[in-house]
Amino acid sequence: MTNVDFWFDPSCPYTWITSRWLVEAATVRPLTVRWRVLSLSVLNEDRDDDPEGDPEGYLWGPVRVCAAVERRHGQEALGRFFAAFGVRVHECGEWGGFAGALSDAGLPPELEDVAWTTEYDDAVRASHEQGIDLVGRHVGTPIVSVDEGRVAFFGPVLSRVPRGEEAGRLWDGTLLVVGVPGFHELKGRTHEPPQYGD
Repeated sequence: MTNVDFWFDPSCPYTWITSRWLVEAATVRPLTVRWRVLSLSVLNEDRDDDPEGDPEGYLWGPVRVCAAVERRHGQEALGRFFAAFGVRVHECGEWGGFAGALSDAGLPPELEDVAWTTEYDDAVRASHEQGIDLVGRHVGTPIVSVDEGRVAFFGPVLSRVPRGEEAGRLWDGTLLVVGVPGFHELKGRTHEPPQYGD
């Protein structure tokens, strides 16, 4: 079994697609996924510009709720919440509160109250730094680590979810490329809008 750590900011639509690819790849390859929090708010807080267009600080809310879910209910619960949040936000366009996604994940809806406090900021920052330390500050979300950091990389950035063996081949190819000593970066075409259907 291959252990995979996946650092994500739940608000990023491309990260959502990459996470669904990883879940799909785990159906055709022996992967165990552990969910980890990464924050675009933390990543960008010392910048003069606002690359995420978030002047009100909304993006802190989802990562704080994620950190609270993981701390209080564990890894598996974090995966359930991320899945429920992703469906509601990215696939259904329901931006706003978190109670619905928490309920969908079988978690207490009142956990959404932590979204607008700083109670879990230290946990968000600690998890974020663990992921960023693996690859450097020149990347964003997602970050993938295989077998406790044996190999770690940013991405892949996808606009649609590969299914079945296609997902498995992308996993195999990604590991092949990032496992080459001296490998640094590979880019494809300009981003296409996210496609959530098959």
